[in-house]
This record gives sequence, structure tokens and C-alpha cells, in this order.
Amino acid sequence: MIQSVTEEKLGLKELVAMGVGGMVGGGIFSVLGLAVGVAGHAAPIAFFFGAIIALLTGFSYAKLGLVFHSDGGSFTYLEHAFRHRNIAGIGGWLLVAGYIGTMALYAYTFAVYGTAMFGENTHSNALHHFLQSMILLIFLGINLYGIKAVGKSEDVIVMVKVFILSLFAIIGLFYVKTDHLLPFFNQGRAGVLMGAALIFVAYEGFELIPNAVREMKNPLRDLPRAIFISIVITTTIYILVALVAVGNLSPSDITRYKEYALAVAAKPFLGKAGFMLIALAALLSTASAINATLFGTARLAMVMAKDKDLPRVFTHKERLRDIPWVSLVFITAVTILFVNTGNLTIISAFASSTFLLIFASINLSAFRLRRRISIGTKIPLTGLVLTTASWMVLIVYLWQTSRQSLMWICIFYVSVITAELLFSQRKVLHKEKRN
Repeated sequence: MIQSVTEEKLGLKELVAMGVGGMVGGGIFSVLGLAVGVAGHAAPIAFFFGAIIALLTGFSYAKLGLVFHSDGGSFTYLEHAFRHRNIAGIGGWLLVAGYIGTMALYAYTFAVYGTAMFGENTHSNALHHFLQSMILLIFLGINLYGIKAVGKSEDVIVMVKVFILSLFAIIGLFYVKTDHLLPFFNQGRAGVLMGAALIFVAYEGFELIPNAVREMKNPLRDLPRAIFISIVITTTIYILVALVAVGNLSPSDITRYKEYALAVAAKPFLGKAGFMLIALAALLSTASAINATLFGTARLAMVMAKDKDLPRVFTHKERLRDIPWVSLVFITAVTILFVNTGNLTIISAFASSTFLLIFASINLSAFRLRRRISIGTKIPLTGLVLTTASWMVLIVYLWQTSRQSLMWICIFYVSVITAELLFSQRKVLHKEKRN
């Protein structure tokens, strides 16, 4: 019995795969066009600046995760950092909603590349809806099967994905056109900073690792290592791939092709096979991101239910394998509904804004708990300033380019706050009665 339990635990490889899978899946394939449009030829530097913010926030997550061993991750840290329980409750609701939004984004991107591999004549709405729903159901099944199935599937998927992107980057470097890279700061140095702020959502995913702390073989050793290794691997991939893409396509081409930018960038030196290879990498990237996100979100919902922030039914687990099956099924169902009915621009903008707010609050939590978690003041405060500034830049960008998306984001936030105050089991309106 002890041996079987040990085999179900996650090691460093599985945890790194979970972090890389969560970040790369929604990163380079989703925001490259945005980064190039704002930062121009200097898009690789924008990704580097984004990595600095991620590393600062990752340090806060590592310190908090080592002290507070909980599947709730960010939600648990907020609970300990703030006396007012509704702050943690609102943060938890935002996390669940944000993760559903990111999974919808990944599923949508998976369907886009899936239909692209069949040719432009097959880009039917029916096929698109089928593919994005199918991939969510597949990983629901994998997560229901068992913890180790999640980790092992991540190992295989991430290894293949990293290999393909590395091949693209290494070969593509020999075909980079100098005139496509110069002048390097063609959009100005301010554009690089704005680009870094806008693409920070590409680093969302590493915070899923602390959510699995109870399933780790050696959390004291593996948790901080997994966070930093996954960020470094992801950053290296982003910078090299962005450099090759910018060096083989003009900024207008990348903006025009949007989700297909990387696949089209492979054509000059790999031809049609390169297009298909990068499309395959996109499928694997988005699939592994769904896998990692669903795994962490289901456990977050279970912890929130135990703390009476969600209905108690979300605490139900499979008796023998400790699998929160109710959370898994519900979150998958809502994501399928969201991706098949929602507007992609609104969903992606909401997810970006939400995670910048969450990361800012985690840095603030680390600062407030600095003595308890043995952290200095400079790193969490710097992370707080940079994530807050990134969120403000995103809001300004949406105000200038898509006010409808900004309006829907405001509606979402008001709805989340209302849900926490009125529908949680510790309703503010009934507080006196319960006491």
C-alpha cells in the first residue's frame, strides 16, 4: 500500500513539465503578434523583461508555498495575508474564473491550429467547436484517471513540444534576415516596456506548481526548483522563437497571421513541413496547458469549498485516489460552455487582467508575511510595483483599442465580487446572525 501511494507522487520532472506546459501553452502562440506589434523588432527583449517580472513573482510563490502547504495555492496565501476573509474569497473566485478563461483560450487556440492542419477550406465552425470541446473532455478523462497519469502525460507532451520549438529556433537562426531585425528599437524603447507588460500573461502557469504541493515527493527541494527551472526554460524558448519569427517575417506579417505567425515563419526555411511541425507543436502546447491548468484548478476549487467559499459538493473526492472529481467535471463543463459561447477577445483580455491582479496580490501577500516566510522586502515590493504597472498598461491598452472588452471585464469583476459577498456560505449579510 505504501509503495502504491509513493508511485502516485510527483517528482521534479513532472512539476517542471507542469510549469512549462502551463506557460508555453498560452504564451508564444497567443501573444507573439501582440508583442511584435508593440515592441517591434525588440520583441525578444520584451519577453526577457516579462521573465524578470515572472522570476520575482515566482520567488514570492516559492517562499509562500514552502510555508503554507496547501492545494489552494494563491487562495491560501491570501487567506493568511489578509484578515478580512472576503479578500481571499474574492481572490479565489477570480482565480477559478481566470483559469477557466485561460483554458478556454487554450482550447480555442488548439482548435484553430487543428483546423489549419486540414487546410483553409476546412475551417468550418462545426469542426472548430468539435475540436475545442474534444480536447477538454480528453484531459478531463486523464485527470479523472489519476495523479500520475497527469504527470506522465505532461512529461511526454512537454518533451515533444520543447524539442519541436528548439528545432525551429536552432535551424531558424541560420535563416534570420538582418534587415528584419534592424533598427532594433524600431518602435522605440517605450514600446519594449509596453510589450513586456502586455505579454506577461504568457508567463501565467508557473503558479500552478504550488497547488500540487501535497502530491509532491519532496516539496522542500522540488517546489522552488520547479518554479525557477520552468520559468528559465520557458524564457529561453520565448526569446529564441521570437527572434526567429521576427527575423523571418515582417511585423505586419506576424500581426496579419496572428495565431499562425510561428507556423508561417517556419515556411521560409522548412517549407510546408515546417508549417505542419509548428502547428503540431501548437496542438501539444495548448493541450498540455489545459492538462496542467485543469489539474491545479480542480484542487483549488476543492480547497475553497472546504473553507466555505464554494458549495460543499466541490469537496467530494474519489475515495481511493484522492481525485476531486466533482470539481474536475464542473470546471470542464463551464469551460466548454465558455469557449463555445464567449467572445475570444473578451475571454483572453479578462484572463490577462485577472492574473496580473492575482500576481500583484501575491507579491503583496509575501511582503505582508515577510517575517513568517523569511523573505526580504525588495523582491516582493519590486514584483508588486511591476505587476501593478503591467496591469495599468493593459487597461490603458484596452481603453485605446477595445473598450467593449474593458466593459465586459468590469462586469465580470462586479459579478465575482457580488458572488463572493452574497452567495458564499459565509455571507456578509448574515455575519451577525452566525456570530
